[in-house]
Order: sequence, then C-alpha cells, then structure tokens
Amino acid sequence: MSLFAGLSAFPLTPTDLKGRLKPDVLEKHLERIVSAKPASIGLLGSTGSYAYLTLEERRRTVRVAAQILRGRTPLIVGIGTLRTDQTVELGKDAANEGADGLLLAPVSYQKLTDDEVYRHFETVAAAVSLPVCIYNNPSTTNFTFGHALIERLSKLPNILAIKMPLPADGDFADELLAIRTVTADGFSVGYSGDWGAKDALLAGADSWFSVIAGLLPDAAVQLTRAAMKGDALEANRLHQALEPIWLLFKEFGSFRVMYAVASLLDNDGIEPPHPVQPLAQNATERVRTALEATLSKLQKA
Repeated sequence: MSLFAGLSAFPLTPTDLKGRLKPDVLEKHLERIVSAKPASIGLLGSTGSYAYLTLEERRRTVRVAAQILRGRTPLIVGIGTLRTDQTVELGKDAANEGADGLLLAPVSYQKLTDDEVYRHFETVAAAVSLPVCIYNNPSTTNFTFGHALIERLSKLPNILAIKMPLPADGDFADELLAIRTVTADGFSVGYSGDWGAKDALLAGADSWFSVIAGLLPDAAVQLTRAAMKGDALEANRLHQALEPIWLLFKEFGSFRVMYAVASLLDNDGIEPPHPVQPLAQNATERVRTALEATLSKLQKA
C-alpha cells in the first residue's frame, strides 16, 4: 500500500508563546494518534503551524516526533518554505531523522508561475530520495495546481501523491477521474477539508489528510475505514457525529478551533502562534458544546 493512502492524522505543534516546542504535549498528542492506528501521521502541516516556526524549531519538532514514534506509525513531514534551498535542507533533515515521506506546498510571497513551481519541486525531488506528496492548498499559498502541472510533476521519480482541497462543485468523482487520467497508476489522490472526507472517500479517493484526527483520531480512523469499504451507512453516521465540530471549522477556521478542542480535552494551556489569537470565550463555549455533543454521539455508537 502507498504511504499516501488511508488516513493521515495531522497534529498541532504545541509551542510556548516564544514558538518553542513543548515536547511533553506533543508526545501526548502523538501517543493518542498512534493508539488509533491511522495509516500515517502528517507532522508540520498547516494544522501543525509550520509557517510560524523557525527552521530550527521545525527540525527539532521532527527530531522529537521521530524519537517518540520510534517507527510505530509512518511519518510524513511538511517541508514547505519560501526558498528552494531551505526546503531542500528541511527535506534532507527530515530524511536523516527517519521521516518516511514529505509534504510540499509551494509557499510564496511573490506569486509563482507554473514553471517556477515545477522547478521548485524538481530540485527538491532530485535532492531528497523520500516520496513526496504535492500540497495543493490555494487558500494559503495563493497557488492552484492545474491538471497539466500535476501531470508534469507526477512524472518526476518520487512525486507520488497529491493532497487536494475540496472541489468547489463537490464533484469528487469527476475530479478524481480527471487527475487519474493524466497521472500514472499508483499516483495517490487524497483530500483535506474534513467535512468533505466522507464523500471524497466514498467516491474513491485514496486518502484523507485529516485535521480532526490530530485530536479525535479514533473517530477519524473509523470513518476512513467505513468509507473506504463502501459502508456509506456507517460513514454517514460518523460524519454526522463529527459535524458539530466541522460546522465550527467552517465558521472560525479549523486552526483556531483545534486549539480550543485541545484546551478542552487536555487543559495544556497551548495557544496558536501569535498574531493568531485564541477564540473568544463565547466561541470557545460553542466549541465545548459541539465537542460534548460529538463525544456523546460517538460513545453511544
């Protein structure tokens, strides 16, 4: 099975207000995920606030996570930075620390062209032997991968997957067909956007890159397994149980909501990296209500 298949759980990167990793809190989050047995863990994705961390703190996070995991769950590491040379350095460092794969977004300040993104990926792929997943996240990078560029990149030796946003029209089947038509057999197509995971997997997506799995991994694993088996009834039941949280993801953004969920679950006192602020008290109470409703529904199953 491909490294980029099934559920990939994306944890927060718990830091103090100076951006320094809290290893004990990271360990708690990772052990919870490992116990649920997802296909992989996605470290330093958008949920893992990679863009807010120094390069050294990102290296430290990978090192600490690899020591905690000890190979028990495959580790995919986000390595996107503004500069190609720094991205290469992070990729090599992740490989040396024992990562199993890489997640690469074309982070930019100047808007990039297709050729610039291609050369960026080509350089990274040539420098690091680990399998690479394209991170198509236009809402944060201001760059969208068209099918022609996906086709070009998929021909590079170790570009093996793509992490897609939810299609605007909700038509997963047509998008999956379009991408698979221009890529080789075995190229994995997965989705982020948790509220669309059920429909994506039922339509035949290879993977779910999950935010909620960073804190509620058991439910996410169960939903993934049901949907990938074609059990629409069970997948719908789990989707509905999680929907109160996903509605808040849509309203406030999953990043802020996940920090609120983490605080409610573990009371570890972690906050999002500034200038991002924690949710206001009234919004946090709504997260509490949604979390309690979700956990109640899951426990009754």
